[in-house]
Amino acid sequence: MARRTQSLVVASVLALVLLVVGLWMPVPFVTLAPGPVTDTLGAVDGTRLITIEGHRTYPTSGRLELTTVEETPKLNLVSALQDWIDDDRAVVPTELIRPRGSSQEQVQQENAQAMLDSQDQATAAALAQLGVAATGRSVAVYTIPDGSPAAGKLVAGDVITQVDGVAVTTQDQLRAQVGKVRPGTAVTIAYKRGGKPATVTITTRPATDDPSRAMIGITTTEKRTYPFTVRIRLSDVGGPSAGLMFAMGIVDLLTPGALTGGKTIAGTGTITAAGEVGPIGGIQQKILGAKASGASIFLVPAANCADALSVDSGRAPRLVKVDTLAGALKAVDALRTNPAASVPSC
Repeated sequence: MARRTQSLVVASVLALVLLVVGLWMPVPFVTLAPGPVTDTLGAVDGTRLITIEGHRTYPTSGRLELTTVEETPKLNLVSALQDWIDDDRAVVPTELIRPRGSSQEQVQQENAQAMLDSQDQATAAALAQLGVAATGRSVAVYTIPDGSPAAGKLVAGDVITQVDGVAVTTQDQLRAQVGKVRPGTAVTIAYKRGGKPATVTITTRPATDDPSRAMIGITTTEKRTYPFTVRIRLSDVGGPSAGLMFAMGIVDLLTPGALTGGKTIAGTGTITAAGEVGPIGGIQQKILGAKASGASIFLVPAANCADALSVDSGRAPRLVKVDTLAGALKAVDALRTNPAASVPSC
């Protein structure tokens, strides 16, 4: 009997130890929380987010805020449970943020590329809305990660003009042309550096998202040339979801009067050069972040409305549904002149 009691005590202690250890073991989940907001009409560390050279700009007031989500990886069971019961946070599987087989560095590089693309698309959408046509297009090197096949051969700022003798002026063309060869095959890249033409041979490697596709391992930015220059400067934020708010800021600076009427308006959404607004992730956390910043209106991509409505109405600004840049501008203009105006809502 004493031996049985002793065995039960030992087993109980072991079970307790395993339970305690298990509570602190890493779990494959990530927490999403409201992140900081940034006024696209303002400045960060003394640098304005949007600058325009070669065209008149107009004074404005109010705020057009892009919203973000903070991610907390490497959760253990205790922290995951704590975040799960917090109404401001969402606990999601890691694979939704970082696909299986991809590294954190790869995800960060892809997010940086997506942010660059969104800035270019936002500029194109805003200027198209104002009737300003592009006069040309080009694709330039933005960053080259360590260990990339292009490291030591290309540098940031190089404008790529050809791949194996075929002209490229867009990112899609560059990707498609490099993708025509098998990974491990060399390609000849023609480029301009400081306006001077040159060529270099680069041996491709398998793409991180598709091992059968070749890549040269660079982050690029696609530039449309306009009669004047629009620059967007924002670091430490990745992904494409700021596109709509960048476009709104550009339009505001290039048109007389204050688009917001002095209000604080926040929002989110991807944007295409044609001005189409697309859905994003973390909409609930972005709405909560906007409310905390004092925003009275939040622009929600139409496809995100169902999730946006899950936020308690007392904790959310007025939710305005948008599916195009033109629609967003129309709604904001209506609310500027009449806060009780009827506009599309979630």
